[in-house]
Amino acid sequence: MARSSRKSVAPTNPLLKLPVRIGKLDIKAIIGELRQLHEDAEDESVGQMPADEELFGALLHLEANAGALKSEKARRKAAIKRVMLWEYLREQADLHQAKAIEQARAAGIEWAQLASPLAVNTPSAAYNKAKRLHAAVLTEASRGDRPVRRTPEAVREAERQAAARAAAQRRAEAEAARRHAVLAPAAQRLLDHRADLDDDEDVSFWLDQVAAVLPSCQTPTQLVSLQTYMEAVVRELRKKEHETGRPAVSAAAALLAYAAAAEATSG
Repeated sequence: MARSSRKSVAPTNPLLKLPVRIGKLDIKAIIGELRQLHEDAEDESVGQMPADEELFGALLHLEANAGALKSEKARRKAAIKRVMLWEYLREQADLHQAKAIEQARAAGIEWAQLASPLAVNTPSAAYNKAKRLHAAVLTEASRGDRPVRRTPEAVREAERQAAARAAAQRRAEAEAARRHAVLAPAAQRLLDHRADLDDDEDVSFWLDQVAAVLPSCQTPTQLVSLQTYMEAVVRELRKKEHETGRPAVSAAAALLAYAAAAEATSG
């Protein structure tokens, strides 16, 4: 009987099992729960237990004094909590060690010098281990449910995707800056001459929205809002012209501001 071949997993694919990371925890609250279990058990050593935020020391103390818990229920609950906290600590250690490696490299430290601190024998092994650890940083940065696999290929792919996201963000910011340079002056001209615009209730409402967003218009979201409000002003003025058969703007300066707004929102 022929053996079925095992499907190979692409080295860049993410891990498939969910959840695969502990993620964020309220450490102080969990240590506080464990402290309370020992206090309820009248553990005499609880007074020497490190503070709730001192995770490593607190875990060592709880491990050494696990036998002080009298009930099986308390022992089981405490053991599970400690397993979870050690896993959390492992995740945090990977994250912070990876950041330390980045800082060492930025300071000019060679891979050969990092071999011993990383408990490996060669510069190439140090490089590969650093790449695996960098997966923790990439997972933290993406805030995704699936972590980056600890293979050099997966890390490189995650780095490529992160670079692509960063480039897209830079393009969006550049486009926002370009649009702001066009929209902001046109919006200000509208506001400067709003007294000469048609005083229709809808026109006034949208001009109020323009006035509210313009002073703090910096983010892409705010820029979209500004354009939306300006388009609404132009739309309402045109609607009024169509309904009345007369110009919505009479003064020359206001007419130029109206035209500038129409041009700015059309591009």
